[in-house]
Amino acid sequence: MRFAPAALLVCALGLAACGPTPPPTEGGAPPAASNFVPDIYQARVDTGPRGEAIEIPAIKAAYLRDRNTRTRVPYNGPESAGTVVVDPYARLLYLVENGGMATRVGIAVGKAGLGYSGTATIQRKAHWPSWTPTANMVRTEPELYAQFAKGVPGGTSNPLGSRALYLYEGGRDTMYRIHGTMDPSSIGKATSAGCIRLFNQDVMDLYDLIPNGTVVKVRTADESRRLEGPLRQTPDGYLEPVAAEAQPIAFADSGDYQAIPASW
Repeated sequence: MRFAPAALLVCALGLAACGPTPPPTEGGAPPAASNFVPDIYQARVDTGPRGEAIEIPAIKAAYLRDRNTRTRVPYNGPESAGTVVVDPYARLLYLVENGGMATRVGIAVGKAGLGYSGTATIQRKAHWPSWTPTANMVRTEPELYAQFAKGVPGGTSNPLGSRALYLYEGGRDTMYRIHGTMDPSSIGKATSAGCIRLFNQDVMDLYDLIPNGTVVKVRTADESRRLEGPLRQTPDGYLEPVAAEAQPIAFADSGDYQAIPASW
């Protein structure tokens, strides 16, 4: 069976890169079965890498689980306002705010997303990023990467999605990326490969909001368990708290769900 080129590209880039959650009984995000899609997740028209108009499809309501949906929450972690906190084990990203609050979004995490922890800074931001495999990748797996040796341009066929944020530590590229996705169904789940994916709408707004030099804290497994509490994976691949034990640092603010602006 032959893969279509686009499907093969998804596999190649993923290797290179870095039961549903129960709905809240009151406040917070609407149940997963709801057809409600907040304005921030509706379709958008963006300017592509060559100046062309690109439509970003609306996110399906089925993908907007409680933990996936952009939500403003109380935050008791040690990080200062303006810090981005990535928890690859809880599959969450926070943008810390003043006053003990943060904006939280869901993420998808590939194997590369578990390969780094610590504190880095964003030193490069890319609009509709391109991607090129390394010479070593082409040499060791030519059947997979040789056809992409000259690079894959940014656009709707590039699995990095609409934006990418590149993390550096001590002036060196960590090879850790926060980026969009052309597969919104993956958000909130573990994926076979890749780094940290967000809905395109979320990464676009984050890209616009934070400058180069922004500090990013990537949690360890121990930090995640201590701060978020124990989690379990549902049969359909999402995470949910182990209710009897979980003591997460962030709880959905029941009054804020529809009030969160698209600009974070």
